[in-house]
Amino acid sequence: MRAVVVKELGPPESLSIEDVPTPVPGDGEVLVDFHACSINYPDLLFMAGKYQVVPDLPFSPGFDAAGVVSAVDGGVKNLKPGDRVMVRLPRGGGYAEQAVSSEHLCYPMPDDMSFVDAAAMGMVYQTAYFGLLDRGYYKEGETVMVNGASGGVGIASVQLAKALGATVLAAVSKPERGEVVRAAGADHVIDLSTDDLRESLRQQVFAVTDGKGADVILDSIGGAVFEASLRALAWCGRIVIVGYMSGDIPSVKTNYIMIKNIAVSGLSAANYLYRTPEWTARAQQELFDLYTQGKLEPHVMKTYPLEDYMEALNVVRNREVQGKVVMTFKNGA
Repeated sequence: MRAVVVKELGPPESLSIEDVPTPVPGDGEVLVDFHACSINYPDLLFMAGKYQVVPDLPFSPGFDAAGVVSAVDGGVKNLKPGDRVMVRLPRGGGYAEQAVSSEHLCYPMPDDMSFVDAAAMGMVYQTAYFGLLDRGYYKEGETVMVNGASGGVGIASVQLAKALGATVLAAVSKPERGEVVRAAGADHVIDLSTDDLRESLRQQVFAVTDGKGADVILDSIGGAVFEASLRALAWCGRIVIVGYMSGDIPSVKTNYIMIKNIAVSGLSAANYLYRTPEWTARAQQELFDLYTQGKLEPHVMKTYPLEDYMEALNVVRNREVQGKVVMTFKNGA
């Protein structure tokens, strides 16, 4: 089979397409023929050795993919060859035509879902789900602000918050991206490109919340955006840290948290895959159900064949993505 392989840690330029042996499923594992694989910003960190997990070389990136089960080990209970599944791959492996995965990391797809949509509904939608409902303690009818709203996690969070009955504020760094976040369900667009962000962010949020502020903020940017967002929270508001796209990890002044009864929490969605696999499976089923009901729809900006992996990664690296980009394979997408 063919795979995009990391032989040495570094930038995407160090990758190459190689012919590698087809993996064999072990105890409780399945072999999946991939039709599509999502490309995520953390892939760049993963291949550079800057992610939470650094596998042994050589390896393939790719944290979520979709395809058809082609073989199962005898210990597999609920899957069989021919089943269509979305697969989470916390140790990578999605940039390949085939991969093995534990059964509990494979989620049967709805019959009417394409492989491209399924691949785009893994990491980012699970992050949105656990960010809102577990770490953010979202309650129906609250106001949710999503920072970096036009990206993969951002679009997923806007859509999910709206589906769950929130008033959604979509914060974007480029005003021209307002159209895509409004199409995803945002009620108001917050401009992060303004001067004096510390004051202007709060003013914009207060203007559309009758001076109350946001109940829940999902922040994937960090830096000055995170610091300004604290000031835009409502009393007893919650802010959830899901990433640092700015590259700047901020510090928190605890006196401000105390005065406004603010809660600050972090989220690494991959932890749920192993610590609470049953909960993750239920969460993914809920997300699939919302897709079937027409309340969620992955915004796939563009698909790229395996051979064009470098072009796709450059789009992600240059932060030109609105929603998701997805890699496809000749065996079906």
